[in-house]
Amino acid sequence: MTSPGTLTRADLSEALHREVGLSRADSAQMVEQILEHMCEALAEGQNVKISGFGSFILRDKGERIGRNPKTGVEVPIAPRRVLTFRASQMMRDRIVDGG
Repeated sequence: MTSPGTLTRADLSEALHREVGLSRADSAQMVEQILEHMCEALAEGQNVKISGFGSFILRDKGERIGRNPKTGVEVPIAPRRVLTFRASQMMRDRIVDGG
């Protein structure tokens, strides 16, 4: 891993190279293709579910009134689409168990 606490594309590519035996270039290309496919699906409005890992879920939030905490002035917050991640039960159990 390149830095403690952060898993990068390079780390994923290196793990693929080590564990599957693909060349470093092929490993990097495969990681990029998977991430690109996920991004395209999300951009098209599809949710992405990876069994045993979790789901990336798109949600539309309606317009609402927010408040500037400094001045107390109410401001309208525009409707928008947000992306959330929900870990699978298996992933949550692994995190709780520490690995």
